[in-house]
Amino acid sequence: DFGRSSELAFVVEPSDDIAVQEQPLLLYCQVEGIQPITITWRKNGVMIVDSENAFMLANGSLYVSRFQRVRGDGSSDEGEYDCMAQNHYGLVVSRKAKIQAATMSDFHIHPQNAVVEEGGVARFQCQIHGLPEPVILWHKNSMPVNTDNERYTLLPKGVLQITGLRAEDSGIFHCVATNIANVKFSREARLTVSGSHSTVYKDPMILVGPENLTLTVHQTAVLECIATGNPRPIVSWSRLDGRPIGVEGIQVLGTGNLMISDLTVQHSGIYVCAANKPGTRVRRTAQGSLVVQAPAEFVQHPQSISRPVGTTAIFTCVAQGEPPPQITWLRNGQILETSDHIKLKNNNSTLSIYGINQADEAIYQCLAENSAGSTQASARLTVLWADGLPSPPQGVRAETVSATTIQVSWEKPLQNTKEIIGYVLHIRKAADPVEMEYQEAVSKSTFQQLVTDLEPSTSYSFYIKAYTSRGASKASEVTVVSTLGEVPAMPSLFIKVINSTTVQATWEPSIKLGQHEGFKLYYRKVHLSQYTGPVLLASNVTAYNITHLDASVVYEVKLLAYNQHGDGNSTVRFVSLRETVERTVLNPPCDCMKDEQNNKTSTTGIIIGIHIGVTCIIFCILFLMFGYRGRLLMCKNVQEQLSTPQISRSQRSATGLVLNGATRRDRDDRDLNGKQLDMNELERLFPASPSQEQQDKGITLAHSPSAPHDETQISTLPLDEFSIIEEQPDPLPKNPRGSTPAAPAPDYGPANEG
Repeated sequence: DFGRSSELAFVVEPSDDIAVQEQPLLLYCQVEGIQPITITWRKNGVMIVDSENAFMLANGSLYVSRFQRVRGDGSSDEGEYDCMAQNHYGLVVSRKAKIQAATMSDFHIHPQNAVVEEGGVARFQCQIHGLPEPVILWHKNSMPVNTDNERYTLLPKGVLQITGLRAEDSGIFHCVATNIANVKFSREARLTVSGSHSTVYKDPMILVGPENLTLTVHQTAVLECIATGNPRPIVSWSRLDGRPIGVEGIQVLGTGNLMISDLTVQHSGIYVCAANKPGTRVRRTAQGSLVVQAPAEFVQHPQSISRPVGTTAIFTCVAQGEPPPQITWLRNGQILETSDHIKLKNNNSTLSIYGINQADEAIYQCLAENSAGSTQASARLTVLWADGLPSPPQGVRAETVSATTIQVSWEKPLQNTKEIIGYVLHIRKAADPVEMEYQEAVSKSTFQQLVTDLEPSTSYSFYIKAYTSRGASKASEVTVVSTLGEVPAMPSLFIKVINSTTVQATWEPSIKLGQHEGFKLYYRKVHLSQYTGPVLLASNVTAYNITHLDASVVYEVKLLAYNQHGDGNSTVRFVSLRETVERTVLNPPCDCMKDEQNNKTSTTGIIIGIHIGVTCIIFCILFLMFGYRGRLLMCKNVQEQLSTPQISRSQRSATGLVLNGATRRDRDDRDLNGKQLDMNELERLFPASPSQEQQDKGITLAHSPSAPHDETQISTLPLDEFSIIEEQPDPLPKNPRGSTPAAPAPDYGPANEG
């Protein structure tokens, strides 16, 4: 029962057919529904009047007594036929049946003579057009070809293949084409089998590959592929998209032809025939496309519905097919015209009727059609109307309150008001389609409604319905009113200092500000009361430079957007140029080339300094190693001098050492005459022995005064088995930065040996 209206529906519809010249034609049409039902027929959209040649039978079928492809007056019985059925509920139209005349043309491809060596492959072809498709059979020497011979392969399109040729295959061949319109014979062709089977190697070669085919579901496709070569190549098939061909309904004809039975849409694709040399990768390929069409069929049928007056009726009709079908809607057999309250959506799959009334009651049909066929389904809309419903509300008025608010008021209906349970206010932008309408419910004792959240400067339409438990009244008169205009919103203002006398004001693009005509820019010194401006700027301008400013004062900048309704709120910013001037004085622009050269010089100096420092350290370590050996010898001499009151300066001078690798000043050069050592000087050079803790710590070599403040310990030498004499260092120079100078190295006296 899907796709049928119980009041009126088709049981049998006319189908496509091929008629024979001068033969009768019968087109079936059977309808069920509530009587009385009237059936009529159309051809190519024109009503058929009963005549001697064509008339309707009692059961509703159409009978054509003598089908004529072309009549004497130039007319033809070929065309598209449909039947229409009508009762007091409405009218329905059947699917279109395509009627064509049976024909057969002459052969446009005849078999050709062929000379093929023994063991080779022979191929003959005939081609002829006709309706229905002619059946082609082959004759050899005027006798039907023996199809039981597996070396003989007959393809549906008029191809004869003979493999593994032998001498007895030689003969005269022709084909015979037959359909309901005629029988025709092709010209004859001679096959000559020459010589013996050759053993010369031949690369595989495809003589004929698959051709492009367009068929309908449930038909049979034959993809031809015939190959030669020595040794005989192996023929295989695959799909170009890599999907498996499958096994169900698949058959190989002869040595390599692919036959697919009971076609489906999934069989569509590009098929590749490959001829492979056995045991190698040598191959040749050919390809052809297969397109499988499917006639339109419904996935979802429209359903008959009943709706109260003023509500919305929706019919859904979903069809599929290959190619995708086009959907058309009919109302009582006529093409449905869309309007403000009748809309088609989703590629015509959905029919919506808004605010239905008695005139919308009808039978609605969905026609789905593509190149492979058509189908139809129908459904009825019943409009419910109860007696005693309220009359439409009266005196509907709408008054603008603000840019986003309108107040709607009305008066109660004149008739049947006792059963009213409430009102519904229908609201829609005047420029919007009916389906964009929305509603607000109002209690039965309220006769006004404040509608908010509207858009400024926009026209809205309003109407009212009164509702009872049995249904709604008819709609009131529609009133249209516009909201007030609105000034633009505040722009977002940003200030950027360009230099000591110029700032740049920038703001958001105008699309974010609503409807506006332009901008007004003001600025002033903060200690003054009067602004400079307004500077009028177009709506597409988003930046402006303010020049010739005083760098010593603070400025106030104000921006607002305006339109025909007035000025919007302004955005204010303050800016000072003084900081920019000070930064320019304190941080003059750098000379990048000079800085780059300085950087290169500094880097070179650091590298040279590192090399010099490493060299000095190496020399100091060598000097100290040899110096300590000399100090050990000198300490023994000092002990002897302490026991002997006098010692020559030459001896003292010979044994003296200076720490830190410095050369000792030769103060004894003035006393080369052998004077005795003064005891006070000896005490000065060798004061009292330091504490044992200091002896255990050893001696730390101090940095020169020019070294950095954070001193680095170079080496520590234990004084367990010898004592040393250290010269009193000269006073350190004053730190140039005023910091406390490093303390001089302590002046140790001779230590106890051992």
